[in-house]
Amino acid sequence: MNCEMNMKQTLTRAFAYFTVVAFGLASTPQLAQAGMIGTGTVVDTAVAAAQRADNLARAQSLLARADVQQQLQKLGVNAADAAQRVASLSDAELQLLAKQADSLPAGGDSALAVIGIVFIVLLILDYTGTIHIFRR
Repeated sequence: MNCEMNMKQTLTRAFAYFTVVAFGLASTPQLAQAGMIGTGTVVDTAVAAAQRADNLARAQSLLARADVQQQLQKLGVNAADAAQRVASLSDAELQLLAKQADSLPAGGDSALAVIGIVFIVLLILDYTGTIHIFRR
């Protein structure tokens, strides 16, 4: 009986200590920091967002062309999947795609080159595991 009473007191004390420590840790003040955001930061963010939107619109307009759609079908790529993958590209990848599309000569071969660039970007993203467009 004495052993049971000792064990009960030990468990009660351990629980009480644990509760006190838990409430003590939970009631410590959390620090928060705030600061002013510079105008340069806001402008840079707005410019980056506008540039991304411009690059994305350019890439989507290239994908919307009939000759590009036909070439994607020949390669076995669903146009809707390709558009979705282009929308999920990072800012740097979109900028590279837009820059390469701008540097291509005007004419019939440029569409094939754009398709090739999009195909290579999609292939790289599929290979790295970011997307799974070519595996079913």
